[in-house]
Amino acid sequence: MAISIITACSNRNKADSGKTTDETKTDETNYSVDRFADIEILRYDVPGFEELTLQQKQLLYHLSEAALMGRDILFDQNNRYNLAIRRSLEAIYKEYKGDRNDEQFKALETYLKRVWFANGIHHHYAEDKFDPGFTQEFFAGCIRNIDKSQLPLREGQSVDRWLAEITPVIFDPAVMPKRTVQSGDGDLLLLSANNYYEGGVTRKEAEAFYTAMKDPYDRTPVSYGINSRLSKENGQLKEKVWKAGGLYTEAIEAIIAELRKAAAFAENDAQKAVIEKLVEYYKTGDLKTFDAYAILWVRDVDSDVDFVNGFTETYGDPLGLKASWEATVNFINREATKRTKIISDNAGWFEENSPTDPRFKKKEVKGVTAKVITVVMLGGDCYPATPIGINLPNSNWIREQYGSKSVTIENITAAYDKASQGNGFSEEFVWGETERERMKKYGFVTDNLHTDLHECLGHGSGVILPGVDPDGLGAYSSTLEEARADLFALYFLADKKLLELGLLDHPDAYKAEYYKYMMNGLMTQLVRIQPGKNVEEAHMRNRQLIAKWIYEKGRDERVVSLEKHGGKTYTVINDYEKLRELIGVLLAEIQRIKSEGDSNAGRILVENYGVKIDPELHNEILERYAGLNLAPYKGFINPVMKEIKNDRGEVTDIALDCSEGYTEQMLRYGKNYSFLPSYN
Repeated sequence: MAISIITACSNRNKADSGKTTDETKTDETNYSVDRFADIEILRYDVPGFEELTLQQKQLLYHLSEAALMGRDILFDQNNRYNLAIRRSLEAIYKEYKGDRNDEQFKALETYLKRVWFANGIHHHYAEDKFDPGFTQEFFAGCIRNIDKSQLPLREGQSVDRWLAEITPVIFDPAVMPKRTVQSGDGDLLLLSANNYYEGGVTRKEAEAFYTAMKDPYDRTPVSYGINSRLSKENGQLKEKVWKAGGLYTEAIEAIIAELRKAAAFAENDAQKAVIEKLVEYYKTGDLKTFDAYAILWVRDVDSDVDFVNGFTETYGDPLGLKASWEATVNFINREATKRTKIISDNAGWFEENSPTDPRFKKKEVKGVTAKVITVVMLGGDCYPATPIGINLPNSNWIREQYGSKSVTIENITAAYDKASQGNGFSEEFVWGETERERMKKYGFVTDNLHTDLHECLGHGSGVILPGVDPDGLGAYSSTLEEARADLFALYFLADKKLLELGLLDHPDAYKAEYYKYMMNGLMTQLVRIQPGKNVEEAHMRNRQLIAKWIYEKGRDERVVSLEKHGGKTYTVINDYEKLRELIGVLLAEIQRIKSEGDSNAGRILVENYGVKIDPELHNEILERYAGLNLAPYKGFINPVMKEIKNDRGEVTDIALDCSEGYTEQMLRYGKNYSFLPSYN
């Protein structure tokens, strides 16, 4: 297909903010790229790219290539059969000679698109395995009509034997039913279908293995287990480290090659040192080197271009130890960063005035750096669904001694805002015109401020007491940490300090975010859950935990109520000031839980408020939402970055092409950025 080159993806429209309010209506020619199942794919703008220097563009280009090189890693981390299934489906899609409008083929096409989006065969949020929608017989027939060289067969394996192995993984709902199981009475590791543990490693064995490594008196502990698979072989446990020469070496070597190219275009010595230290970490897998890299990265506050590349977030591991591979590449939005600089400059005030116990507050707030960024490339666990904000590093002692970097990805939040106009969601679910008008007027600014406060101050606030295991909250750690950051942001969003700092211009502005948050947590995020299922994903559990806890604790005073009108249920906030007080109470309790490592109290909070769903309300919400014909999940495709060269082969510019479609991009990535063998 012929495609035109443009210098920036302008006037176009995971990241999932978690909000279902006003997220879907789009101009098909400008914003929406594709829609299937419960997913809509959008584009995002890259404003300001054309103003960058050639050196910065070349740096972004090579960092972006590195962001795509690790794509296979995440697929394999999510399930050991994901790469084989993805490649077999892609082979069918490209080679199929039958009627492509046949219902069986269309179902296979949708299934393939879902696998691409979720980076595997399990839903990216609900964790359940997809129902393929086509028959085993159709699949087998397609496979047998493909040249064997196009199939991911094991060495010496026949097509029939391969089908016997792979068919139950795709079609049997009892085989590997959930990617990650984070609660319940069973063994979380044995019940999870992800690929962080192998050989039948049990939760008890894994916890004992890593506990034995830790020194409770070490004030600068490494992130044990973050970059390895724990394997049991002949009854013995050992780590298979993700590094050059180790597990995933083929992809990691490709990442290293692009990082080295990027280093040649670094903006300054500090940034070059960051890239070189990351290369050293990828080569050695040494966790102390990882900490050294994280310290260099958090101290590099002068570079306009920035990136994340590596094994970062631990949401996918039931024990909260092992990190998925992710990448983002971005540059600073200087005008919008004025907002976050005000917040970071006043970080000490916010910490001092937090409603938490003084024992759990930082005595001195160091190195809090916040900025607004424009993303140019998403990869791994940030693609196609991406966060709207990031706060790193995750190591508590590095945060305390060196600080943290916080970003709000405003070209993604802007894309959501552009895509939200006039879709009928507010009219269906928002209680009244007062709330709708307030959300219309202040929704975008308070959304961004909530993200700023969540990432910049929420995650960076508080301390863990000496001797407390930072991994001690286990399966509930991610939910509780996200709740802590959300509560911190919500609490201060209503503070008059934001008016004094000029971040809000009306004392009632915060009510727009309060209403959306409570409505979403109590009701509208349920559109993402299938009937009869529980809430599984950590961010969704966090939001429901907060909303339901506040609803129940304020029930007698009717702080928040669920009201019926015309046979429909609505969220009504009757007392915003009291609501803020309850937010402060819950924030203080969750900070105590984290600071003291009170895993039992954390478990009770999550299980009592974050997991279960009222089936009657759920069914009502699903029925109402279905009438709007909206997609509850959103994701993005990336621009295509291209080097423009003169007759001598010299790079004269980097161009962004935003005309590529979803299927086209995924097939190109499968061809150009597929480095790992099908079985690892």
